[in-house]
Amino acid sequence: MSKQPLSTLEPLDTALPTKQDTPTLRQRVHSAELFGKAREIVIEHAGEEYHLRLTRQGKLILTK
Repeated sequence: MSKQPLSTLEPLDTALPTKQDTPTLRQRVHSAELFGKAREIVIEHAGEEYHLRLTRQGKLILTK
């Protein structure tokens, strides 16, 4: 079994005009790599903690 990279970059939709002439890149991370065996992870952003939870139905809930 080969391991895939933690994240990849891909261009965003360029249909809307932007300040740049080049497409903006976004990072793609697979949720299984973030969660591992956990059902909840803590994300620190701008000095605040956010909780990303995986529900029994496989959906994601982000709370502050």
